[in-house]
Amino acid sequence: MRRADLTDRAAVAAALADVDAVVHQAAMVGLGVDLGDLPEYVRCNDLGTAVLLSEMARAGVQRLVLASSMVVYGEGAYSCPDHGPVRPAARTVDDLSAGRFDPGCPVCDAALCPELIGEDAPLDPRSVYAATKVAQEHLTAAWVRHTNGTVVALRYHNVYGPGMPRDTPYSGVAALFRSALEAGRAPRVFEDGAQRRDFVHVRDVAAANVAALTATGERVGGQAGKRAGWRAYNIASGRPVTVGEMAAGLARAAAGPPPVVTGEYRLGDVRHVVASPARAAAELGFQATVPLTEGLTEFATASLRG
Repeated sequence: MRRADLTDRAAVAAALADVDAVVHQAAMVGLGVDLGDLPEYVRCNDLGTAVLLSEMARAGVQRLVLASSMVVYGEGAYSCPDHGPVRPAARTVDDLSAGRFDPGCPVCDAALCPELIGEDAPLDPRSVYAATKVAQEHLTAAWVRHTNGTVVALRYHNVYGPGMPRDTPYSGVAALFRSALEAGRAPRVFEDGAQRRDFVHVRDVAAANVAALTATGERVGGQAGKRAGWRAYNIASGRPVTVGEMAAGLARAAAGPPPVVTGEYRLGDVRHVVASPARAAAELGFQATVPLTEGLTEFATASLRG
């Protein structure tokens, strides 16, 4: 086992000796605390990826599985009763402060219906972290064109499970809720708790990586026996819930206090992002198997990282 900074070219080169494929999970995660985090996000996520790709090209390693994220989409997919599929603008401080959390139609301002988002949707990053994940995807796509390599980009949705980091503002919402419950505090749910997400267990994410790694050597994008270059996949359960429902389920599993809906917000957050997992099922043979109730029961007492 090696431990090294991904921006260290010599260390990366040494780690690539006798390697056939790379599964790239390294990243600084979360929305960030303030814009002072921006240089470190870019250094870790984008410079680190650039060094890795450069050294992979030098070593002749042509297979990559990239841990991407649902955040590349920004808001999820929506439709307006009168104008069909639309992309809402970023939410404003005025609207959020007034408790108007759901975006309106950009044409008529009517209420929108959230729908499943597919991998071909336009990318619209709305946080520093999201911008670095889009950059990772673009860097790997450029690498494919220059090397004839193969990249499978796995767009993880809300991952939860044993081993998540605890008590850090960079954690996902599941870890923050779990840490609060462990300390005897009620989970604090932002906005009105009705924002929709797709929570996928870490074991399912691991299985998706195995499927993607197999696919880079066998079949990607429906092309048997032929490299397909670059391809993205939603990695999700296909069973979306609200953040409030998830917090309540975790509180029950932990026998802790019920969640408190605070009305607070973060400007970089988006309202609804739920995925279509159909492409991953059809092309990678991947389907999530851990039900949320079962996963939350385990997560309520699982060990976390300090």
